[in-house]
Amino acid sequence: MVRLLGRLTALYRTTAVRLSALYLLLFAVCAAFLVFYVTSMSESLLEQQMRDAVAAETAEIEAVFDNNGMNGLLRTLERRSRQPGANLYIIASPTGEVLAGNVLSLQPGVLDSEGWTETPFRYQRFQEEDARDRHMARAQIVLLSNGLRVLVGRDLGEPEHFRVLVRQALMVALGVMGAGALAIWYLIGRNALKRMDRMSGASQAIMAGDLSQRLPTSGSGDEFDRLSESLNTMLGRIEKLDEGLKQVSDNIAHDLKTPLTRLRNKAEAALAGDGAAADYRAALEEVIGESDQLIRTFNALLMISRVEAGQAPAEMRAIDLSGIARDSIELYEPVAEDCGLRLAGTVDAGVEIKGNRELVGQALGNLIDNAIKYAEGSGEPDIRVTLARHGGDVVLSVADSGPGVPEDKRDDVVKRFVRLDESRSKPGTGLGLSLAGAVMEMHGGHLELDATHPERENNRGLTVRMVFPARPG
Repeated sequence: MVRLLGRLTALYRTTAVRLSALYLLLFAVCAAFLVFYVTSMSESLLEQQMRDAVAAETAEIEAVFDNNGMNGLLRTLERRSRQPGANLYIIASPTGEVLAGNVLSLQPGVLDSEGWTETPFRYQRFQEEDARDRHMARAQIVLLSNGLRVLVGRDLGEPEHFRVLVRQALMVALGVMGAGALAIWYLIGRNALKRMDRMSGASQAIMAGDLSQRLPTSGSGDEFDRLSESLNTMLGRIEKLDEGLKQVSDNIAHDLKTPLTRLRNKAEAALAGDGAAADYRAALEEVIGESDQLIRTFNALLMISRVEAGQAPAEMRAIDLSGIARDSIELYEPVAEDCGLRLAGTVDAGVEIKGNRELVGQALGNLIDNAIKYAEGSGEPDIRVTLARHGGDVVLSVADSGPGVPEDKRDDVVKRFVRLDESRSKPGTGLGLSLAGAVMEMHGGHLELDATHPERENNRGLTVRMVFPARPG
């Protein structure tokens, strides 16, 4: 019993059950009002019909008396009193003594006044000797020209029985509806409580540190499901950011340890030696160079974190992607020539997207810079930048003629600080593709990595595509 009361108390604490209880209370009030209203209207209608019927019959009896006298009146009343469901008929003297009719006894004082009796009165029929067998009636009393009084009335048993039936029918119907509403209220509340318990259990697991947990959904698409889906999307985002934070921490611990150690060793070697001022100056320049590389690494990490968190340094607006591509080609073409490489581009004119010009330019610059590092000279353009529309997307790609990336490692190279073994000899931090991927995610697009020359065994090259959703017109 205590457990049941506890569950009922817990049910009542839920918003859904409280709303259901409020609706149930409102339904009960409306139902009670409906019962009394319908009953009252039925009574008024029956009373009005009874008044009209009695008044019409009274007028007929007066017409019979005027045309046929007392004998005609007696014959008419005798004939009507014998009909099934006959009304009440009484002829009384001016003093109120009953002279004729189909009523054995009458409540005293009824015949003292004319017109319609405002309150029901008691009477007793013939063949009902028991004084307890009394009935209630309403009647109209008229005074004839000879001083006699005539009562024409209607028994209230049938109207009262009708009113009772109407009330009982309404009460039963509303009782069934109320019981059904109460059952639905309980079931809805119980289901809501179970779902809230499951959501609470998942929330406890999430708060305990298991970010892989998700709030349960029933597939009904109701407000609970919509709330769970929104929270699950948020949890997925939080899990991704948390995983990124852990990855950055691990990568910093592993990948930045080497340059920091190298920086310390150079400073220690300079202090241990007794060289000339030029030697100390060269050592300081090397330390500054290493420090600048560390600063660039941390700036890149900061930029990636801000982009992934949606904290871009400038707002999103319509930008000329064709102009960005042409400017980047023009900027890096001399750099490629200094490395003995050919940089070419094919750029469609008038291509616009909604984005951040600085971030898109930086991402494209990182891709071209990577291509220059790994491309190898050949008879054809070693690096090619292409901008074109493909269906509903805008594709900006950078292709090189370098060794390429194995297919099974393409998902890894876009992670922070990930560098393949064969790339360790090249300068860099392993953050270029990671930044480009974060920028594309911010713009609602994605990166695609593919081989530039898949038919070759060596120097297959790498093509990185920045796929943007087309700007809506």
